Amino acid sequence: MSDEVDRIGRLRDPFELLRQATERMSTAQEEITELARLRRRVIQELHNDGLSYADIAQRVGLTRGRIHQIRQAAPAPEGAFLGSGTVTIITPLKREAIRSRPVVAIEDVAGAQRLGELARSMGLSAEFEHVGVDGAVDLNRPSLIVISGPRISDTVAAVLAQDPTLQFERAADGPWTLVDRATGTVYRSGQDQTPPTNSDVAYLGRLPRPDGQGSVMIFTGIHPPGSLGVVELICSRLAELYAAVKTDNFSVLVETEYDPDTNEPRRVELRTPFTRFEET
Repeated sequence: MSDEVDRIGRLRDPFELLRQATERMSTAQEEITELARLRRRVIQELHNDGLSYADIAQRVGLTRGRIHQIRQAAPAPEGAFLGSGTVTIITPLKREAIRSRPVVAIEDVAGAQRLGELARSMGLSAEFEHVGVDGAVDLNRPSLIVISGPRISDTVAAVLAQDPTLQFERAADGPWTLVDRATGTVYRSGQDQTPPTNSDVAYLGRLPRPDGQGSVMIFTGIHPPGSLGVVELICSRLAELYAAVKTDNFSVLVETEYDPDTNEPRRVELRTPFTRFEET
């Protein structure tokens, strides 16, 4: 028995014992899930390097059948792209134009729910929060996915400003654009072009948190359909994204062509190479 379990068992208040035991069990289950994910990842990597499952089993003192069971039943390694344990998905509240009530864009609601479903399918838990209408949000927490841009939150804007290559900038004629500083290319949303098109460009990145103690994933389109396109990219090509950047800090631009009636993505593609950079 661990020292922590022994400590909890000695608590005299039964309600406090129950509370702490429940919390500890939740933490332990998350650790078990992540350890299982790590085992599956290592088995896949060793097999890809040319070792047979029988060789792997012999080296670690397990049966070949057990190695196959771990590979098939454990959570997929690419789930680590989203985070670990409990993933918190944050969408922005915006002030309604007519009645000035706080609302969430329907694309952000749909995107958050789809990401939550994906996280749960990867053995993760999912929680949901909002950026306040004043832009306030605490980004100094693990496993955050933030669907928001620099216009909504100064805190988010400060994190995005760390990206040395891809930046949101306002064009001289007013609309927001995304700029690739490495090439000088300026990307405009199809809505802001003449004539307009049913397309949007979005930023997707994992960047250092304000406290420097970890990273936060942030993505947003110039307009809401672009954000939904990023969700489609993550949900349909998660293994590809994980293979490209693992859990490193990165950024990339994503273009989405969408249905003008529903804003649902019709085609999603990467517009730039992945930029990987060191955590600061």
